[in-house]
Amino acid sequence: MAALGRFSQMLLRSYLTQTRRQLSAAAAGAHGEQAVKTWKMLTFLVALPGVGVCMLNTFLKEHSHEQPEFIPYSHLRIRSKRFPWGDGNKSLFHNSHVNALPDGYESHK
Repeated sequence: MAALGRFSQMLLRSYLTQTRRQLSAAAAGAHGEQAVKTWKMLTFLVALPGVGVCMLNTFLKEHSHEQPEFIPYSHLRIRSKRFPWGDGNKSLFHNSHVNALPDGYESHK
């Protein structure tokens, strides 16, 4: 008789555990669908307009196209080893308008 009582308790416990898992999975699924809707709304109503405003600001902002003044500071543009490309004096992404060489801008030479 005691074995029958233990067996019925085990079955009841197993049934309750399975029922709880099914209910929590259903609740999580409903929550997941709501989360997807929330993030989709945030993307279209906040993120994309925010990116658009930033792009508009960038394009409408006035940029100065003047070359910065060259000041030959001793601690800047140190070349202790040549670069392995080109003439060895220009960095890989060298821009002659913005990046100065150790002795000044290229256009001033």
